[in-house]
Amino acid sequence: MAAPMEDDEPVGSDDYYSLLNCPRTATQDELKAAYRRLCMVCHPDKHREDEDKQLAEKLFNQVHTAYEVLSDPQKRTIYDIYGKKGLEVEWDVVPRTRTPQEIREEYERLQKEREERRLQQRANPKGSISVKVDATDVFDQYDDYEEEERRFPRVEISQMGISQSVEMPLTSKDTATLSGSLQSQNGMGGGTVNCSLRRITSDLGWAEFEVGAGEGLFMGLKGHRIISKGCWGQVSGILQSTPRGFRPGINTVVSRQLDKNTAGFLVWRWGLGSNVTSQIVRTTPASSFQASAQLGIPTCFIFASYTYKLQDEDQTSCKVVAKAGTFGAMVEYGAEKKISTHSRLGAFVSVGVPTGVMVKVKLNRANQMYLFPIHLCHEIAPNAVFYGSLVPILVYFAMKKLVMDPYLRRQKEEDLEKKKESSMKETLEKKREAESAVRLMQATVQRIVEAEEAKQGLVILSAWYGKLVASESGGADPGKVIDVMVPLQCQVKDSKLILTETSKAGLPGFYDPAVGEDKSLRVVYKFHSVMHEVTVEDDEPLRIPKQSHKIPDPS
Repeated sequence: MAAPMEDDEPVGSDDYYSLLNCPRTATQDELKAAYRRLCMVCHPDKHREDEDKQLAEKLFNQVHTAYEVLSDPQKRTIYDIYGKKGLEVEWDVVPRTRTPQEIREEYERLQKEREERRLQQRANPKGSISVKVDATDVFDQYDDYEEEERRFPRVEISQMGISQSVEMPLTSKDTATLSGSLQSQNGMGGGTVNCSLRRITSDLGWAEFEVGAGEGLFMGLKGHRIISKGCWGQVSGILQSTPRGFRPGINTVVSRQLDKNTAGFLVWRWGLGSNVTSQIVRTTPASSFQASAQLGIPTCFIFASYTYKLQDEDQTSCKVVAKAGTFGAMVEYGAEKKISTHSRLGAFVSVGVPTGVMVKVKLNRANQMYLFPIHLCHEIAPNAVFYGSLVPILVYFAMKKLVMDPYLRRQKEEDLEKKKESSMKETLEKKREAESAVRLMQATVQRIVEAEEAKQGLVILSAWYGKLVASESGGADPGKVIDVMVPLQCQVKDSKLILTETSKAGLPGFYDPAVGEDKSLRVVYKFHSVMHEVTVEDDEPLRIPKQSHKIPDPS
């Protein structure tokens, strides 16, 4: 059995490709040619001094490892998909003819086994806090007050609710859930506490037992099963205590997938509040539609809603919702934006009958939701709609400018500093390796330069890699730029230099002098006795010489 990986690595690490200076699409012949060129520089037998031999042996082992992985089709497939961590997994022995899809399926199986082992160490807390504010006194003014008796509008909290649940996996098939809620409205409140145990009985269904207390004790039993492809059913029975004794109840739900985006539901409830509900839901990436009809005691209604969503590349989504039914009608519009890695902030304006005008502010932080409905007016007043739409926008931009942007900028700087501190030891080691590689290249580079000068070919005069943005002193930050003239000249062959579209930090003789920051490569070279200069981004390919790199003659 394979041992699953404990830490995920970014898929498709390019270190080996960068070390050999080969594109990800390189053929076996291209890999072999790159490997042989580097062996001419770093093979231990090419050096006489003991210290040089030790340095060459270390670099040669890195180059050999890279070539060994990329020249093996199976290892290369694993590396391309999962990076170096994928090579550390003790994969089951499989035929060398295994396809990339089969390797991916094997890795997913290992990941699933790892998740099952982590179940007992993981909880999944979820919660919500809702605070409803009554601000109707701002726009609903009484006309019978005398001018001198007019008071400031009263704004108060009219309703509050808190709910929380925690899942506790017991085994790979059993999960216990503890949940509770508290509600308070106009000075009166209540709450519930529930405990449930769910067991996966098969690939087609599960069963759940639940007990709780709130408005009396209750216990229930629920079962869920997939009936056929695209169809499932759920049955639950409940025994609820009331002042008149225990009352039984049954809920039955049957769902059918009508097409790729549409599902239908039929719900039958018997007991407290008996009714039958039919519902259809259609969801696409840009919109959703829902229609339902309920016939029962004491409530009967018909309801329909349509939602249109628009999301841009900045992960800001705009939404317009229209709802109508026998209870009234409502239009809701607003926007939601991702403000950090785990947080989304949204504001929506609701205008309808008989609810009036309401503003809803919602903050989602991981699995926690904070909802603040603000009731502005009992009727549809134009001034309430105007201010309800304008004020949240002004508040958002003010908060963004004064609070969120400084906070995110400071957090980014702190993360960058932590990353630099954690990688400082590794960077020093990479620097020593790069300096050793440059030392080994000196003799080879001297021969290349002599050969190129004899035929007026390509000679690198200067090359700098790192954060080349000008500092306040007028030049690039010297601590974040390194001289790479020797490593680049060593890559010259037949008066040509070709670098692939990978990070230059992985090339022999290079290292990353500005961890976590944007880097560039600037090269000044001579070709046919004419000066050239070019600057490219870190992951941008480079091919020289080129006519476009010529430095104009000042005369």
